[in-house]
Amino acid sequence: MIAADVRAELRAMLRSLVDHGVKGTLDLAPSVVEVPTPAYTDPERFAREKKQIFRRLPLMLAPSCELPHPGCYKAMEVVGVPVLLVRQPDGTAAAFLNMCTHRGNPLARGRGRARRFTCGYHGWTFGTDGRLLAVAAAADFGTVDRAALCLKRLPCLERAGFVFAILDPQSSLSIDEALCGYDRLLEAFGFQDWVLFDQRELPGPNWKTAYDGYLDFYHLPVLHANTFGADFFNRANYFAWGPHQRLANPSRFTQKVGSDERIDLAALDEADWPDDALLQGVWTIFPHVSIATFYGGGVRGALVSQLFPGREVGESVTTQYYLVEREPATEAERKGAHDQFEFLKLVVADEDYATGRRQHEALMSGGLTHVLFGRNEGGGQRFHAWVERILNASDAELGPLFRAARAEVEERRARLLAEAA
Repeated sequence: MIAADVRAELRAMLRSLVDHGVKGTLDLAPSVVEVPTPAYTDPERFAREKKQIFRRLPLMLAPSCELPHPGCYKAMEVVGVPVLLVRQPDGTAAAFLNMCTHRGNPLARGRGRARRFTCGYHGWTFGTDGRLLAVAAAADFGTVDRAALCLKRLPCLERAGFVFAILDPQSSLSIDEALCGYDRLLEAFGFQDWVLFDQRELPGPNWKTAYDGYLDFYHLPVLHANTFGADFFNRANYFAWGPHQRLANPSRFTQKVGSDERIDLAALDEADWPDDALLQGVWTIFPHVSIATFYGGGVRGALVSQLFPGREVGESVTTQYYLVEREPATEAERKGAHDQFEFLKLVVADEDYATGRRQHEALMSGGLTHVLFGRNEGGGQRFHAWVERILNASDAELGPLFRAARAEVEERRARLLAEAA
């Protein structure tokens, strides 16, 4: 069930898209923007990005459905930081440094379900809540304060069906403020009740080269002519909540779920607009997540792409999660969801990321001093502007930066709801 104020905001966005579709117009940025090539190729800057962005900002580390039951855990490395996510007995999610407080050995690998974690080096044992339960051969080891040797807890918040965490245990940044109210819109999907159908990892190019593609419809009928088709749309309007963005095609038409029939939204009363039309497009969570919905096999699915920088400037790793609104009820539905997921691998790995790697190699030659983002590529412009803001902000400046962005969002929402009343 979509909250009334969220539905009003979604309708306002769709109204804008339909109006532009009727008129054949597009929201355009004020000018073409240049981004210096070293923003993609400089190893020192790349190291700063990992430190200033990925080690300081909230990151989406797992969809909620990846940790479905108490005791479910996920161990992962994020830009060199070992992380352990655990579903707690009360149903909340917690994040810890995946390091035994004796010598730092990681406690867990992969995913599973456990009641406790025992270090494979010396046998120290920890609870799923991070408490140090037992020191092996305690009498021989000597007296220690167990309360001071619990696993280091990371700031963690679960919202809209996603688990967010900050990799710095000492961070004072509010995850809630950094989301800028965007999570309320994402809640309209109901991802907290969806099911994880499948997932995989894909190697990619420089993380910003890869992410640029998620913020760009301009390339769709060209790069994806053999998959989406050469007559596919290439225009997008952008909506922003601080650094988080939604891009959607400005059109009066939407496709009826489960068929090729097109619905003329301009001919319908707004109260009759279908929910899937309200939520169309690509939704991005800064700095590293993209969400897009599909209907493979008749089961509504969402491709959630979680992107992290790799070890070198020209490398990244993307985990693709395919979530489904419900478990497929038949073999045909299961095959349809599987085929949709495989199709998306082809699109991203063989077209987007293969092109991104060639692009990055060319940029490494130094032949271009800068790349361009056109007036029709406002999402990329906004993304790179926020990258620069975060890179140049001190720890003390991060909180005020996001609080100001959230205040703008709340002011806009208040105006919208007043107009709708």
